[in-house]
Amino acid sequence: MTMQQVSMKDMGLFGPILEQAIDGVVVIDHANSVVLFNAAAERMWGLKREEVLGRNVSLLVPEEHRKNHDAGIDRNRHGARNRVVGTTVEVPIVRPDGSTVFGSLSLSRTAIDGCIYYAAFVKDVTEEVRRREELYLLSLVANETDRAVIITDRHQRIVYANRSFIDMFGYSREELIGQVPSTLLAGQHTDASILRDLAGLSHGEKSVTIELIGYDKAGRELWIAATVNPVLDDAGKLRNAVCVIGNITETRQTQVLQQRVLEAVARDDDIETVATLICREVEAIAPGVVCSMLRVDEEKTLRPIAAPSLPDHYSAAIDGLPIGPSVGSCGTAAFRGEPVLVEDIETDPLWAPYKGLPLPLGLKACWSSPITLKDGRVAGTFAFYYREKRGPSAWHERLVESCLHLAALAIERHEAKAHIAQLAYYDTLTGLPNRSKLADEIDQRIVQIDEGEGAGMALLFLDLDAFKDVNDTLGHSAGDALLVEVGRRLREQVRPTDMVSRLGGDEFVVILGSCESTHASAIAERIVKALSQPLAIDSMMLSTTASIGISLYPGDSADREELLKHADTAMYAAKNAGRGAYRFYDPAMNREVEERLRMGEALKESLALGHLQLHYQPQLSGEDGKLHGLEALARWHHPAFGQVPPSRFIGLAEEYGLIEAIGEWALVEGCRQVAAWRAGGLAIPSVSVNLSPMNFRNRRLPLIVSAALEAAGLEPDALTIEITEGIMMDDCEATRATVEAVAQLGVRLSLDDFGTGYSSLSSLSTLPIEEIKLDQSFIHGLENDQNARAVASAVIRIGQSLGLTVVAEGVETEPQRRFLQGLRCHVMQGYLFAPALPPAALEAWIAARAPVEGFEAVA
Repeated sequence: MTMQQVSMKDMGLFGPILEQAIDGVVVIDHANSVVLFNAAAERMWGLKREEVLGRNVSLLVPEEHRKNHDAGIDRNRHGARNRVVGTTVEVPIVRPDGSTVFGSLSLSRTAIDGCIYYAAFVKDVTEEVRRREELYLLSLVANETDRAVIITDRHQRIVYANRSFIDMFGYSREELIGQVPSTLLAGQHTDASILRDLAGLSHGEKSVTIELIGYDKAGRELWIAATVNPVLDDAGKLRNAVCVIGNITETRQTQVLQQRVLEAVARDDDIETVATLICREVEAIAPGVVCSMLRVDEEKTLRPIAAPSLPDHYSAAIDGLPIGPSVGSCGTAAFRGEPVLVEDIETDPLWAPYKGLPLPLGLKACWSSPITLKDGRVAGTFAFYYREKRGPSAWHERLVESCLHLAALAIERHEAKAHIAQLAYYDTLTGLPNRSKLADEIDQRIVQIDEGEGAGMALLFLDLDAFKDVNDTLGHSAGDALLVEVGRRLREQVRPTDMVSRLGGDEFVVILGSCESTHASAIAERIVKALSQPLAIDSMMLSTTASIGISLYPGDSADREELLKHADTAMYAAKNAGRGAYRFYDPAMNREVEERLRMGEALKESLALGHLQLHYQPQLSGEDGKLHGLEALARWHHPAFGQVPPSRFIGLAEEYGLIEAIGEWALVEGCRQVAAWRAGGLAIPSVSVNLSPMNFRNRRLPLIVSAALEAAGLEPDALTIEITEGIMMDDCEATRATVEAVAQLGVRLSLDDFGTGYSSLSSLSTLPIEEIKLDQSFIHGLENDQNARAVASAVIRIGQSLGLTVVAEGVETEPQRRFLQGLRCHVMQGYLFAPALPPAALEAWIAARAPVEGFEAVA
């Protein structure tokens, strides 16, 4: 722009015109002072003209530019290169209130009366600048986001594509413009129905979000999630559509992996199948990765469960390796409970002893993560091997995180199934197979033998002899310990192919495969010998024996239940033959079993109908032979079975759960009979009644005893209750409390069969025992057995020293009586004096007996 010569008069003529201009006008003189500042300028700068006129123009310039502003004008005024005049620039204007507006400034230069004046014409472009800035920011959002963005016109042709779309699909911008996305991105597996929905978008007004398989320029599949938003014109017609696309390939791959693994878990696939599926799926979606999954067992050793891309020898070398602080990546990760990354297997000390395994396979790095269960236990590891020295990518980290959850779920499901199977098929005490597992095993072996895979099978049915005595004497904890030890010894006597199972209680069954009678006999003898060896239970050495019944397949039966029944029958025959015996099944045994069943039912009926009787055996004073008391003994005479000895029906009573009821009946009947005798003038000092441990486990026993005495009208000292040594050793506090409560009634307590069981002298001092009975087994040997004499002498002296009455049972000869009398034995009973007699016979015996016949006074 050429400089024009203008006079001051001319300038004055233009003033009113400039004042009315809509753009701001600022004129400065040769000294850079403002000489004109119109109303539009006032509005733009937020300043009154009187605040500006006559002052340096730098007042109107942003503060950071004021220092050098005058110098710049002077350079232009004195002929320097003109960079401003004749151009338009945007300048910021900072108002006194701190707000900023923008102006488009055009500068002119004019000479007036020989001096250089500058006139600035400033148009307010603040809104334009802000719109432009907003568009710039929007372009950043569209172009710099990791989401692909395209915009289509009303014909669904691409008019814009951002950088992420270009990067995601591999097309240049020139290749994209004008293309239809649904045609450009579709391929073999793209859902055509979804594309039709997109094609119909121009007729609607709603946004739509879809997921589909698309294809990039190279033909690679991509799972994409697209949100399409229609933009309508004023007439409501589609003008444009904005489509935002995300690459969800990794997410969908993870979802597919999870779905397939969960389906396998739901199908109850075994842990090896599930683990292999995880490894193969991961290797398919993460090329270059080799996967392995290991379990950590109860002994803290590694157990491979899946490594489909590794050779068998690799897994074999790891199997059984203890975890530790320097055991490769997996063993160390399991030990630490945290991921372990080794980027260079060749040089890392963790792999020093093991690097000969991966390096020949081209595996140079390993990243292993622990599989942690809900309870915090490390149950395994999941590892990535790489063929280059590297660590995991972000995608690998996300993938492994998902796999660890799936692996933990699979392992927990596997352990739950194993636990359920353990509960369903194995005994919780001994760990042996239970009845259900035994049945399955027998059935399987029968099928195998029938198909020619075996020569035969033997079932050994074992029942421990006198196991109830151990429970009653030492308590159930000792009984449990004995059962565990029996199970262990049985396993030691058979082959790995045989099976030892526990049916319950003290019953065991052994399956001997490929076995005939000779081999079954040999095994039965070995078992009897092994079980007879003493074992320590609660600091006490015990020996046990077992009765064994044997049945053979196919000789004895072709049916599983019948085979077990026959072995059980043979076991009862062995038990009847004596302890520590075995018997093979014989059909004749069935008759004995049937008779036992009939007898058991008959006993139950006889008890209910009151057909049992009490016989009474006299107990005589060892000093003068006077009647000390009577022992009440149960007797059973049945119309069909005749006189059944106590040794037989007492066992039946225990087996059928009748022993407690028999004890209560004997208690009531004995008291009633003594009261009847006394009422008839017969002076009976007292009666002794035997009660079983079962009676003392009934907390109501003191009430039952009290009621029996009250019903008979007897004082408590008329009754003596005989207890077994099992009660003495019972650890149950309730049982001991019942014993104490009975004694507090004033009833005498007598310890039966002293010296034959497990009782201790400390028990005699801690329980309210007033009487001990010397067992008849010691009495029988008094005449010719020095040991029997020593035991009898010791027991009598123990009783005397403790102030207890000693009763000698089973006195049958005069020498026995004289020996006991010489030891000052307090009381004697036995056939020498009288057997157990029914009430009428006892009355006759008392009436016919001389008062002190056969007794000499003891000095």
